[in-house]
Amino acid sequence: MTVRRVVPNIQSEGVRESRDFYGLLGFEEVMNHGWITTLASPSNPAAQISVMTADLTAPVTPDLSVEVDDVDAAYAVMRKNGAEIVHPLQDEEWGVRRFFVRDPTGRVVNVLSHR
Repeated sequence: MTVRRVVPNIQSEGVRESRDFYGLLGFEEVMNHGWITTLASPSNPAAQISVMTADLTAPVTPDLSVEVDDVDAAYAVMRKNGAEIVHPLQDEEWGVRRFFVRDPTGRVVNVLSHR
């Protein structure tokens, strides 16, 4: 399993204000689904920040997202090792397959692969 990118998720009702703030650091909007906006560095597109009001299909908003090349393998590893699955593995309408898992400090991690 290979990690492709890690993106911090900032929960905020002020998505536009956050977008404008991080724009001052050079980030540009690369995705906007209304409830989540992702900003990326034009010079390093893997350097990203997401700002969301709340997760559309999950009961909790994740603290960060980790994109892997094989989300099914990551899910199997987490389950085998007794990790707390917060949101089950599922395909989302916006083109990702994902699940949420809680890390030892209580942070919720959105683990995903693009389909």
